[in-house]
Amino acid sequence: MARYIALLRGINVGGNNIIKMAELRDAFEARGFGNVSTYINSGNILFDSAAASIAEIKSTCEKLIADGFNLDIPVCIISVSDLTDALTHAPDWWNEDPEARHDAFFIIPPMTAEEIFAHVGSVKEDYEKVAYHGRVIFWSAPMVTFSRTRWSKIAKDKAMYRAITVRNANTAVKLAQLGGSV
Repeated sequence: MARYIALLRGINVGGNNIIKMAELRDAFEARGFGNVSTYINSGNILFDSAAASIAEIKSTCEKLIADGFNLDIPVCIISVSDLTDALTHAPDWWNEDPEARHDAFFIIPPMTAEEIFAHVGSVKEDYEKVAYHGRVIFWSAPMVTFSRTRWSKIAKDKAMYRAITVRNANTAVKLAQLGGSV
């Protein structure tokens, strides 16, 4: 049995794709996941599973959301140990400057970090910093130049819509803590 986090893409944002976290937790428990909890209202579910693969868990989660909530929502599954490993390898600049925005872009397979970097293009070094470890891309940009960055637009990019889900640095770190490994 391992500990995982399901990160749902695009729920409870702007009044769209509304799912109550208590109902989502109940749906995960009914599907046989253990030790289920949610964190904030943006689709973060921590749970235990004995499933053989992340792909199997992803498929199960997407089906339970489709069946239970009538929504076609991409789901990123990451083990707590993989998230902790990524955070351990986060660049020194990430989540440091209080005048900057710091996000973690979680890659939803089969997409890869290399494919996302190729799609977005070169980093605007005067405005943003980007690095990755595993399936987590770390991004930081000063708030005063935020609108000039390439990576600030990735979550709205139709080609990338189903390939990533974004959490701010505080949420990413808190999820690892709630998972019991930080």
